[in-house]
Amino acid sequence: MLHQSFDPSHFALLSALEERSFWFEGRSRLIEWTLTKYFPAAASFLEVGCGTGYVLSHLREAFPDIALSGSELFDEGLAYARERLGETATLRQLDATALPFHEAFDVVGAFDVIEHIEEDVLVLENIHKALHPGGGLLVTVPQHAWLWSETDVAACHVRRYSRTELRDKLRAAGFEILRMTSFVSLLLPAMLVARRRARNGDGMAEVEAELDLPAPLNAIGRATLWLESIAIRAGIDLPAGGSLLAVARKPPVAG
Repeated sequence: MLHQSFDPSHFALLSALEERSFWFEGRSRLIEWTLTKYFPAAASFLEVGCGTGYVLSHLREAFPDIALSGSELFDEGLAYARERLGETATLRQLDATALPFHEAFDVVGAFDVIEHIEEDVLVLENIHKALHPGGGLLVTVPQHAWLWSETDVAACHVRRYSRTELRDKLRAAGFEILRMTSFVSLLLPAMLVARRRARNGDGMAEVEAELDLPAPLNAIGRATLWLESIAIRAGIDLPAGGSLLAVARKPPVAG
């Protein structure tokens, strides 16, 4: 189940941070490019753990013809998503460990979600069932156990992933992996310093400090993720970073 210490009141802070943080903007642009690159014919998309609807709102602008859906455990998050999306997406209150879908979507996304859930392989198996044969999965997770700090505790993470762990769990759930790359790579030294400082501090304050930067630093972060995106689009898989992106596929029906 989702980490039980999660406080749904944090959605208010999250919604505000999403609108101004370079990290959410950069991740969203990477998701949009990845969807275009690997699944250009997708007609339906489900985001598992859609939270406040930030990613879905950007996908709605980038892909107006795709039927968008979102699932979220907490209705407090869905309240913000409904404000952002109105009637342009189908939103449901669902537990990711008990998704009811069977071969219903072309692509499913889970963006910084499965690290909150003990039964992450079960969630991946549920996503596999929800996809049409040949359908795609886009997933992002926090990377590197050595970055663990009170910031992760405050964010209600269960784990930070290694590349090997994510690869093995995707394969165990039945997926073929098409691409895996780190991002937030150039900022990794700054993250390491911040995380070491946060190990004995106020984790929630550190979460906010990482995401709500002064305007000049936010601009530097935005430019940094833009440079990384150029490398990723050119086919370079970044070997280390604060986050990890995986693109996977449910095998098509043989014959």
